[in-house]
Amino acid sequence: MLAVPEMGLPGLYIGSSPERSPVPSPPGSPRTQESCGIAPLTPSQSPKPEARAPQQASFSVVVAIDFGTTSSGYAFSFSSDPEAIHMMRKWEGGDPGVAHQKTPTCLLLTPEGAFHSFGYTARDYYHDLDPEEARDWLYFEKFKMKIHSTTDLTLKTQLEAVNGKKMPALEVFAHALRFFKEHALQELREQCPSLPERDTVRWVLTVPAIWKQPAKQFMREAAYLAGLVSREDAEQLLIALEPEAASVYCRKLRLHQLMDLSGRTPGGGRLGERRSIDSSFRHAREQLRRSRHSRTFLVESGVGELWAEMQAGDRYMVADCGGGTVDLTVHQLEQPHGTLKELYKASGGPYGAVGVDLAFEQLLCRIFGEDFIATFKRQRPAAWVDLTIAFEARKRTAGPHRAGALNISLPFSFIDFYRKQRGHNVETALRRSSVNFVKWSSQGMLRMSCEAMNELFQPTVNGIIQHIEALLARPEVQGVKLLFLVGGFAESAVLQHAVQAALGARGLRVVVPHDVGLTILKGAVLFGQAPGVVRVRRSPLTYGVGVLNRFVDGRHPPDKLLVRDGRRWCTDVFERFVAAEQSVALGEEVRRSYCPARPGQRRVLINLYCCAAEDARFITDPGVRKCGALSLELEPADGGRDSTGAAPGRREIRAAMQFGDTEIKVTAVDVSTNRSVRAAIDFLSN
Repeated sequence: MLAVPEMGLPGLYIGSSPERSPVPSPPGSPRTQESCGIAPLTPSQSPKPEARAPQQASFSVVVAIDFGTTSSGYAFSFSSDPEAIHMMRKWEGGDPGVAHQKTPTCLLLTPEGAFHSFGYTARDYYHDLDPEEARDWLYFEKFKMKIHSTTDLTLKTQLEAVNGKKMPALEVFAHALRFFKEHALQELREQCPSLPERDTVRWVLTVPAIWKQPAKQFMREAAYLAGLVSREDAEQLLIALEPEAASVYCRKLRLHQLMDLSGRTPGGGRLGERRSIDSSFRHAREQLRRSRHSRTFLVESGVGELWAEMQAGDRYMVADCGGGTVDLTVHQLEQPHGTLKELYKASGGPYGAVGVDLAFEQLLCRIFGEDFIATFKRQRPAAWVDLTIAFEARKRTAGPHRAGALNISLPFSFIDFYRKQRGHNVETALRRSSVNFVKWSSQGMLRMSCEAMNELFQPTVNGIIQHIEALLARPEVQGVKLLFLVGGFAESAVLQHAVQAALGARGLRVVVPHDVGLTILKGAVLFGQAPGVVRVRRSPLTYGVGVLNRFVDGRHPPDKLLVRDGRRWCTDVFERFVAAEQSVALGEEVRRSYCPARPGQRRVLINLYCCAAEDARFITDPGVRKCGALSLELEPADGGRDSTGAAPGRREIRAAMQFGDTEIKVTAVDVSTNRSVRAAIDFLSN
């Protein structure tokens, strides 16, 4: 079967066979790109993917940044002792005298748009601003969700501050990442003054596994802008998928570091009988120490007491319940190196802790009026932040068996603003509303019953449970007996109780690490030290390009027929690189060869398409969409003929794409010179 790109231009060459003549797309086709043209030299039938060991960059320390919806932090470990994870300095903030190992994902910019502060400092400073002055400052919180929810994400996407003013999202994220970079490097310099300045740090950024390629590329672009790494040293930055990072860390835990939710003693922290687990674990460790590569092996295998109990082929699920999303992944343990194989593509949805916050906001709208809440948020943004902080504090104390009501403080400016807007006080509003489970307390607070607070959790919690149950029903993941519940939202007693009640009866063992809120961050550090630990992943989508194939009567639709120079071609054929749900090993390559359409051409470009279906035939099929572009930047050809004696315009550029990593990667080589060609896939150009 012959193939020609659907975007080809007149004079476009394909291979050396006379059967592969230049074939253009139909004139006026919306898929034609006048700036360039390329043609594959290989047949449509894909060559067998080839696995190649990924090249590892040199580094002295791994710094991971867990950039969360509600809270963020960093941790690091040195390559000389990769398992010794150092948490960032504790942040002072929140309740007086309480130290935290993460800080709120809050960014404050001056009225001119310059960086002012991040985290607790930003939140507290904004809180103390005069209400009129605060209206000019740009305060951003929970902005990570915007990257996932935006369907047409580009480098020009805007974010809205709480005062309604907008700013490029890329700059907002870069400010936050630059803040963590400066703090981390300062701490590293203090701990290790002799650390070299250049090529020292491998950075790791965590993202939800359900994020699509544009969102991952956006985070990478923000990291470039923040100065974490340069484009020339792109390999010094890794994107880690949050549930994968949690899985990597959970593999290393001892039994006393885990809590089995089915245990009779809450918080007992032991899983089943010890029996011979300790002796098995010691034996495994001793074998590893005798190995020549024991340190590297330990990092990659992550042998822990729970894993000493598991065997090759055992399957488990990780549910990363964060502030904005829930991310589910299912892994199978492989031997002999303890690597992981993904059994089903990452799934999840917007069932994070912010769903509870939105439910509370909807409750306020029912009591005080949707128009009033919208006006208050716009005109008193700092006071609205105060109200959300007060609710967050009470939300964390909610539990299924808690007795007694919860009091939520209303800022004075809320009470005063409501009286001026409505002509009566908030107590009157509560009496007149149809909400009978929220009262006005004598201390001047909203008094909410525990049942009412738990009701705010139900839509989000039910969404999480339903998603887990749907995934467990998939035939690909049968045999899963263990569920790790991780992420900040997994600290909630309401969520823990609901998951155990719903899934424990099915024989699923629900386990929560004791440092559940730091699981992803610590796992990201370990992933940075040994990114090959996840050996096989599942492609979330089908990817490919549009090509022209020889037209076959009875197989191709008549409306796809293109006749050119007496030859019949079928347009818009979807040539698949990788299929949705396909298992792809780390380092496995899909190779294609292209040649420029014109002598002296400096750039070639081809559109990439994707869809959820595995059997799409044409790029015009429902569900198939343009998702990016593969670009190849060419150096001028030397002389009239290249080193192989080929005529100008017959240069072959061989591109190799990898779909088994956390990001889709591409490299390219000019076959005639054996030189690398600058290659990139842009998912943000649509």
